[in-house]
Amino acid sequence: MELERSCGILLHITSLPSPFGIGDLGPEAYEFIDFLETSGHKYWQLLPLNPTDAAYNHSPYSSYSAFAGNTLLISPELLEKEGYIDLQNFDIPTEADPEKVDFQKVSRFKEAVLEATYNSFRDKKEKVKKYKGFCKEHASWLNDFSLFKALHQKFNSPWYSWPDELKNRKSGELKKAQKELAESIEKIKFFQFLFFSQWANLTEYAHLNDVHLIGDIPFYINHDSADCWAHSEYFKLDKNKVPLKISGVPPDYFSETGQLWGTPVYDWKKLKNKKFDWWIERLRQNLLLFDLVRLDHFRAFSAYWEVPAKDKTAVNGKWVKTPGHQFFKTVKKEFPKMPFIAEDLGQLDDPVYDLLAAFDFPGMKVLQFAFGEVGSPNPYLPYNHLPNNLVYTGTHDNNTTKGWYVNADKKAKHHLKEYSGNNITARNVHSHLHRMALGSVAKLAVTPMQDLIGLGSEGIMNTPGSTKGNWTWRMNYHQISVERAIELKALNELYGRSRLEPEDDLV
Repeated sequence: MELERSCGILLHITSLPSPFGIGDLGPEAYEFIDFLETSGHKYWQLLPLNPTDAAYNHSPYSSYSAFAGNTLLISPELLEKEGYIDLQNFDIPTEADPEKVDFQKVSRFKEAVLEATYNSFRDKKEKVKKYKGFCKEHASWLNDFSLFKALHQKFNSPWYSWPDELKNRKSGELKKAQKELAESIEKIKFFQFLFFSQWANLTEYAHLNDVHLIGDIPFYINHDSADCWAHSEYFKLDKNKVPLKISGVPPDYFSETGQLWGTPVYDWKKLKNKKFDWWIERLRQNLLLFDLVRLDHFRAFSAYWEVPAKDKTAVNGKWVKTPGHQFFKTVKKEFPKMPFIAEDLGQLDDPVYDLLAAFDFPGMKVLQFAFGEVGSPNPYLPYNHLPNNLVYTGTHDNNTTKGWYVNADKKAKHHLKEYSGNNITARNVHSHLHRMALGSVAKLAVTPMQDLIGLGSEGIMNTPGSTKGNWTWRMNYHQISVERAIELKALNELYGRSRLEPEDDLV
């Protein structure tokens, strides 16, 4: 994939301001696209849009479907505009903190709104026709997903604890359940129709404004998911559908016992025998939503850390090779342009580098990782960047740049000062790293919104290893303005990342 010199902003949908306690696909999303266009940013990078769950603290990286959309992102205002509901009939949740999502309150409100929307939808014949077309187009995943969720609601338990006939997907029992739960299944499908309809309209608006969308695919999926239930043969499970092996990463500098993620690992031999069909369809689904897709935990396409399911730490795991080259050859046949970005952070080995090179994947360089020992080999230092890279000040898994600097050791601060030739402080560090990213030879520079508005640790989106307070940060209405957009546009033009307007072209 060939990138052009450009820039983007990293901001998840939930972090947008809105009157309903969570960012959604409504007016503020359209306004943010206007901001991107005005400020000369070509890309909007988002986190996964799949359904989230309270059991996993609403992490977008822990979903019960790799294909479905997150219905919490459906805009009540757009539903009202289409004549489904009247918002005056609902108690809009009050915000204890307008800069944090209260998922519990938001979920109750959105469920009430969606229920009312469903009740009014059958009177709209033109919508019924579109809904049926959507169900037909997406049947390959939607039928399994809607039945999974309806059964989940019925039993209120994971699929691997359901009666054996349903757990093992006996066709007679599945047909019986489909008949018994027909209305619940239709509601679930309808809510997906709403999400995908609103997303399609937003995508069209983005493209009209020359804004492109970058999505994100987690490598693993949850054990308790529609995908693992419907395609259990592609995972290392025992006869009772319990994982034999689970995912994680080995011990390293940050953790003596490694990290135990706990999701089932893939049976790549069986996937390969079926020409990787499930993964191909997963990629296809994401390319319906996004222009580019980041492949999270890319190194696992070369080899992954496999841990015995009974273990309490990741210490006794082992590296297991993945047929990455065969996989991406198959992917390239389906998607010749290969619009994928490799999340290649962390400790890599030669086989991972070989895989990156074989398919010319753009990789990531994070400036927060660049500074420490002067003179040490560091691939994140700007002079080691390559054109086929994306450069970030930080990511959704890092502290903000200001928060990082406050907590950095003296060596890192001194190195940054000497490298930049500027007097760096906690007040200005975000501006200096932003300019450093824009000045990099990396074709695409992406800056988290928190760094553009200079937030400290209060703007953290996620702290890996922590389960509290993540995924809740929100921007407020006053943190972006036309004046700021004009300033950013000038900066982007200065560093060759935004097209000069004809009247501004240098003669």
